[in-house]
Amino acid sequence: MATAFFPGAPLSQAKSTSPLRATNLSIRHVALGDVLFKTWYPSYYPEGIVGRELDRLYKLCHARNESPPGQLIYCKDEYAIYEVNGEEHQLFSQNLSLFAKLFLDNKSVFFDVASFNFYLLAHKTTNGHVPEPPPQIIGFFSKEKMSWDNNNLACILVFPPWQRKGLGKILIGISYELSRFEGRIGGPEKPLSELGRIGYLKFWQARVANALLDLRNKSTLSVKEIADASWMLPEDVITTLKEMDVLETKKIKNQNSLVINKTRVRAWLTESKINLEAPVDEAGFAEDFLIEDDE
Repeated sequence: MATAFFPGAPLSQAKSTSPLRATNLSIRHVALGDVLFKTWYPSYYPEGIVGRELDRLYKLCHARNESPPGQLIYCKDEYAIYEVNGEEHQLFSQNLSLFAKLFLDNKSVFFDVASFNFYLLAHKTTNGHVPEPPPQIIGFFSKEKMSWDNNNLACILVFPPWQRKGLGKILIGISYELSRFEGRIGGPEKPLSELGRIGYLKFWQARVANALLDLRNKSTLSVKEIADASWMLPEDVITTLKEMDVLETKKIKNQNSLVINKTRVRAWLTESKINLEAPVDEAGFAEDFLIEDDE
């Protein structure tokens, strides 16, 4: 059985004959572009629209031959980022959230999308065809428009066929660049999933290592200085330093204090062989987006 999911009104207005219960609906496969792949979790699609049980759900939330909605804000090599206002593109954002739930166990926002912006990671295919096909959405993250906790990311997902390619770093990098443009230090909404924690630790380690290298001529260095240099929350800096195992306890003014051991830092850099290259290049941001953000 196969179907396409394109309701003509926001999902909050879609009629359903039963409550929205994820346990009552099984969608086994989804087709995204030319790729068919299995789902991981149930989602909250209204039963009145997609039925009780589904073998394949076709498409995501926009027509196959159209470019992603929203504003193109970043482009580098074959990848692009589009900013989508959840209030202006309510139907698309609801569809995206429901689609993401098929691969996320703990996602909870599906219909109340007006207070979020969505940042789509799209892959541009260059196969010699004229005209070139539109970019394929392969992942996204969402961000609250106003976060009292300075969260720069609420939900992140790279769709399964494109995972394990380092693309999550691009999305995380964009979220931190947005924080920097806004002039505020931020971090992801917590608690992180186990997979999220692994991905963020790799990103944070490279970011903290770069900050330590930039500040290596300072005789003393505080967590706040590292946080300011890396645009990371102090608690995330501490978590990262502990994970890197570069802290040691020293007696300073008759008090036990945690200090960074430079020898351990050098050893960690040698052993980890981590890529310190930033995943996002500021030159890739659209000029009109930077001007608008400055205003």
